[in-house]
Amino acid sequence: MNRIFTACAVLLLCILSAKQGTAQFNLKKAVSGASKTVQAVTLTDEQMANYVKEYIDWTDKHNQVCADDDSYTVRLKKLTEGLTEVEGIPLNFKVYHVTDINAFACADGSVRIFSALMDIMSDEELLGVIGHEVGHVAHKDSKKGFRTALLTSALKDGISSKGGKAAALTESQLGSLGEALITANYSQKQEREADDYGYEFLKKTGKNPWAMALSFRKLKQLQEEAGAKKSSKLNQLFSTHPDLDTRIKRMEERATAEGIAKP
Repeated sequence: MNRIFTACAVLLLCILSAKQGTAQFNLKKAVSGASKTVQAVTLTDEQMANYVKEYIDWTDKHNQVCADDDSYTVRLKKLTEGLTEVEGIPLNFKVYHVTDINAFACADGSVRIFSALMDIMSDEELLGVIGHEVGHVAHKDSKKGFRTALLTSALKDGISSKGGKAAALTESQLGSLGEALITANYSQKQEREADDYGYEFLKKTGKNPWAMALSFRKLKQLQEEAGAKKSSKLNQLFSTHPDLDTRIKRMEERATAEGIAKP
C-alpha cells in the first residue's frame, strides 16, 4: 500500500516498520472471480450496510487481530473506555498486529488500529487519531466514500441481485474495492471538519482534546523525518492532507482558549 484508505477514514500511510515476525497489512488482492450480471444500478442503504460489514469482516479475517488478552488490545480498551458510539453509530475497536503504521474507521463504526502505530504513539496521540477518524464517520464521509469506491470498482458493472438481495462480493471484487479505497481521498474541508468534530467528541467523552494537536505534531515529526530520508511514500501522503502546521495551530489555539491543560 502506498496511499491512504481515506474512503474508510484512514489517516496515516502504510509504511513498513522494521519489526520482525509481524505481517504486513493484507488487502488479500484478487483471486479470480466471475463478473456479476447487471441486475440493478442503484445501491440502497441496506445494501451498503451489508457491503461495509462484508468488507470489514474480510479485512478482519485476512489480518491478524490481536486477542482480547493481548497487551495491544488491553491498552486500546483502556484508552477507548467510554467511546461507545458516535451519532447513534456503535463504535467497535480492534488491533491488527501488522507492520504498517496506520489506522482506519469504516462507516459502520468499526475502528482498526495497527500495532505498529501504537508502537510509535503515546496514548494521547492515538486518541487524536481516533478522534479524527470518528469525525469522518460522524459526518458520513466514510459512508459516501465507501459508496463511491464500491460503485466505481467492485460493482462497476452493476449490482448483481437475487430475490432483491445484493449478491456477496467475490474475492476479486473485494480486492478491487480495497484498491479503490486506497486511492481515494477527502477534501481539505472534510479533513478540517473531521478535526473539529474529533476535538468536540473527545471533550464530550471526557478525554483531553489536546490529543488532536499532539497527534498532528507526531505526524509533523514523521513528515520531517520522511523529508530527510526523501521518502516518496510519506511525501505523497502529506501532499494530500491539509497543512499540518495549520492544523496544529488551530487545535492548540482552541484548547488554549478554552483553558484546557496540556497533558
